[in-house]
Amino acid sequence: MAESGVNNGRRRFLLASTSVMGAVGVVAATIPLVAYWRPSARARAGGAPVRADISKLAAGQQLTLAWQGRPVSVIRRSPAMIARTRDLDPARLRDPHSRAPQQPGYAGGALRAIRPEIGVLIGVCTHLGCSPNFHPEPGVDEFGRDRSGRDRSGRDWPGGYFCPCHGSRFDLAGRVFRDMPATLNLVVPPHRYESEQVVVIGEDEAAG
Repeated sequence: MAESGVNNGRRRFLLASTSVMGAVGVVAATIPLVAYWRPSARARAGGAPVRADISKLAAGQQLTLAWQGRPVSVIRRSPAMIARTRDLDPARLRDPHSRAPQQPGYAGGALRAIRPEIGVLIGVCTHLGCSPNFHPEPGVDEFGRDRSGRDRSGRDWPGGYFCPCHGSRFDLAGRVFRDMPATLNLVVPPHRYESEQVVVIGEDEAAG
């Protein structure tokens, strides 16, 4: 009887040990699976919306931030800059109404923006991916030198963006001029306004 009790006790111990080890094995096998399905912090950050505080952004200035690994330029346009952009002869621009596909609806007007005074553009030239320089005033080249307000065609350039790699010029709304290496306007990313002073890059107005 004593030997039978010992055997029963040993059997219960072995069963319990096997159950515990099995549970540990299931947990160990599950951890890599959970980690696989859960995006890394870097992956989440790469596509996550980015908030920009524009409360201190003065007229004629821009701030640059990163979204999805690309630079995004947020510019506050002065009334004079808005007027120069609106009054620009559409015939001088390759795509004045941004009819190229995959652009938000608010990218179709002359200012390509939700709010006339705030422009939001991906700062990557649509030619070969260089970063255009911001020159808000007319007649200033990529080195800050006066060119008497003349572009390649001999007419006034209203200021905007100049690509130092191959000379493409864009206006203050990111619209490319004709006869430039770049053939597409600068991209307007999806964005919305969380408040009067905060713009969210990476979310469209419908997400607000």
